[in-house]
Amino acid sequence: MIATNKKILVTGVAGFLGSNLLSKLLSEGHEVVGIDNLSMGRMENIHKFLTHERFEFIEKDILDHSTLTGLATDFDVIVHLAAFKIPRYGNAVDTLKINTKGSENMLEFARKLNCKFVLASTSDVYGMNPDLPFVEDGNCVIGDSKVPRWGYAVSKLYDEHLALAYMEDYGIPVVLLRFFGSYGPHQHLSWWGGPQSVFIDCLLNNKEIPIHGDGQQTRTFTFVEDTVAGIYAATMKPEANGEIFNIGANEEITILELAQMLREIAGNPEDTDIKLIPYNEISAGRKYQDVMRRVPDTTKAERLLGVKAKVSMKEGLKRTFEWQKSVTSAKVEAS
Repeated sequence: MIATNKKILVTGVAGFLGSNLLSKLLSEGHEVVGIDNLSMGRMENIHKFLTHERFEFIEKDILDHSTLTGLATDFDVIVHLAAFKIPRYGNAVDTLKINTKGSENMLEFARKLNCKFVLASTSDVYGMNPDLPFVEDGNCVIGDSKVPRWGYAVSKLYDEHLALAYMEDYGIPVVLLRFFGSYGPHQHLSWWGGPQSVFIDCLLNNKEIPIHGDGQQTRTFTFVEDTVAGIYAATMKPEANGEIFNIGANEEITILELAQMLREIAGNPEDTDIKLIPYNEISAGRKYQDVMRRVPDTTKAERLLGVKAKVSMKEGLKRTFEWQKSVTSAKVEAS
């Protein structure tokens, strides 16, 4: 193994981003130990890597302190991807507990090892900041505490502050990555995976496409290859240490336009109905707030990491549609 290769610990390795990052790390010659409790991650995502000579999988929970007791102590970097999200659909306690306690446990492990720590954060931390595009040193404008959706944002914002505090107090290098709408192969096939996951499922199963609100809210979506390129650069480059980066694409699209693009990709632009669902019908009587626009400024990632999203939305969605179609077909055949 050449000197530039690293030994890397990845949490949430069987999840969407974790499994895609694992593929990249192994292809580049690095040694990887991955942890996942499989609560949301899937063994199918990493099955082909289980016999790889430079990969070790550990099925454990990072909330359990004993998980870290028997681990090696020669890691160069910890990439912390394990998280829980979307308390607007329930599970707020899990979201807050897993994200805060899990990050604390992994940061403490990084402190003991004196190794670099890369934290997966989220564009959600910008909240309702009206200043677009979002810049890394911009304001984080979080809404009403009675709105469940902000629980996830607050948990990741806490993680960011905790990581920066560990860097200041203990001198370990940390990097914070704010992801914008990652999608692609191995994405979760529910709202957990994003609206594109649900829309594709509806198209494959001849169901109405549900859109929250009037569908005019906009997002940017990032194909997973581009997201992984950002994680990899942040993991490898010392220039990233101590910094916060937006990792995403800049192609802004309304949710209605996303649904229409996927209908065209599926070859039935008019056959699948779209159903607009008022916000009060999805919030179970609780207050609901949406973010009407979410667009990153990615100049910092381009300048310091040398990465920029390359896969167009149409191309990425085509590739994602074909992957999800194959997965759905395989499940039907298996049943």
